[in-house]
Amino acid sequence: MEPITGHKGHSHDTESLSDLKLFVAIGINVGLTVVQVIGGLVSGSLSLIADALHNLSDAGALGIALLARVIGRKPPDVRRSFGYRRAEVIAALINLTTLILVGLYLVYEALWRLFNPEAIEGWIVVVIAGVALCIDLITAFLTFSSSKNSVNIKAAFLHNVSDAMASLGVMLAGSLILLFQWYWVDTLVTLVIAGVVLWQGTSTMPVVMQLLMDGTPEHVSVPSLVESMISIDGVEHVYHVHVWKIDEHRSALEAHVQIRKERLGHQEDIKRELRELLKELHSIEHSTLEIEVLSSS
Repeated sequence: MEPITGHKGHSHDTESLSDLKLFVAIGINVGLTVVQVIGGLVSGSLSLIADALHNLSDAGALGIALLARVIGRKPPDVRRSFGYRRAEVIAALINLTTLILVGLYLVYEALWRLFNPEAIEGWIVVVIAGVALCIDLITAFLTFSSSKNSVNIKAAFLHNVSDAMASLGVMLAGSLILLFQWYWVDTLVTLVIAGVVLWQGTSTMPVVMQLLMDGTPEHVSVPSLVESMISIDGVEHVYHVHVWKIDEHRSALEAHVQIRKERLGHQEDIKRELRELLKELHSIEHSTLEIEVLSSS
């Protein structure tokens, strides 16, 4: 079995550095969550606790993403012939499911608070939310460079950006409570944070499910793909075409290809041309082609 590496020599150092950044980001997010929960309980602010839960979900997401990256680097073996890269997709599914559950819980708590309002200490809310904003921005900075090449890390980066926006909202709520005693703003901000969390989870879930269901990659049009394959000299018919994504970055294809009888001696050349075409035009690196001779009518 030919191993699938796909890495240059210097990439290991880069990945190790990215892993270290992820580990630091996890640590500061966990610490921030603890501070926010304590502050939320002391001040009575539900929006501060909501932001804490959002931060905790991000820390969990980063942890799962880090573990998935480590597993994903394992080489192919007899049980996982395509390798372990889909571990990151499974990690994304876990993260998104957790994110949706957190969003639903925040909606429940916010609606319950409408019927049981509590006094809120605005200064505590403003100060802790300000600290959270700084930490969210630091975490976003740590994950930004890695987000360019990984959908998992990109999702984590976007979560941190939304965390920063949530922290701004909590600061606004605390300020309005201090100035006008508008305690209802805390509930409103909580619902907004819950809405952002639910939107993040539900909008990204279809992409993950498409990967897990072996769906055709978005950039591939099967009719156009078949038409381009038939353009190769000697190819008469292509059928039983299946295209799917092995992982986030690699696509695969299997198909039956009928060629003219007089081209039978050139089937290896035809295979090579087809594979080059599939790679260059459709970004399909792995292809399994079953060559058949077109029966005479």
